[in-house]
Amino acid sequence: MNAFADSHDHIADDHHHGPPPIHYSSRVAPAVLGMFLFIASEIMLFGAFFTVYFFDRVVNHGVNGHWPPEGFHRPAFVALINTLILVSSSGTMHWADSSVKKGNRAGLQAGLVLTLCLGFTFLITQVIEYHRLGFNTGDTSFAATFFGLTGLHGAHVFIGLMILLVMTIRAFRGHFSPEHHHGVELGGIYWHFVDVMWIVVYVTVYLL
Repeated sequence: MNAFADSHDHIADDHHHGPPPIHYSSRVAPAVLGMFLFIASEIMLFGAFFTVYFFDRVVNHGVNGHWPPEGFHRPAFVALINTLILVSSSGTMHWADSSVKKGNRAGLQAGLVLTLCLGFTFLITQVIEYHRLGFNTGDTSFAATFFGLTGLHGAHVFIGLMILLVMTIRAFRGHFSPEHHHGVELGGIYWHFVDVMWIVVYVTVYLL
């Protein structure tokens, strides 16, 4: 009788607690790992655009003797200012991520708002630059690859801003805490990727 009761209690206890937690072979959270894999695919996408850009440069530099072709001006100074803006946004994003892990809700909100403002400033400056360039995508292969690379990055900035906007709204609604902060962490990883990729684009397109 006692054995039957013990068995019944054991079954009830198993039913109450449910199955054991999933064991992950890696210390990296699945969501974070998924974001890194997504970023790896994005790097390959940018790599394809960089390959086209350098191929075009090698071919046309050999023909014209200089790069970019005559009549095309790259606004390196404006791009430098934009680079400083985007690098600063990485700092504010890191502040937001660190704040949520420490339970500092005000720091989280301030960091996200500042990151959002800096990101919008970058994107608006990029659009204004496009209107002042004096050339368009159909002019030469240089123009096509220039707009291709910078436009691809601009599209990623726009997506990042949408993610930041959702994160900011959730932060003001109190959805994040030191125990539940993966939404901020994942958004931060993506934003840092966008920032680092812009540095590569800036050096490649505006300086080299």
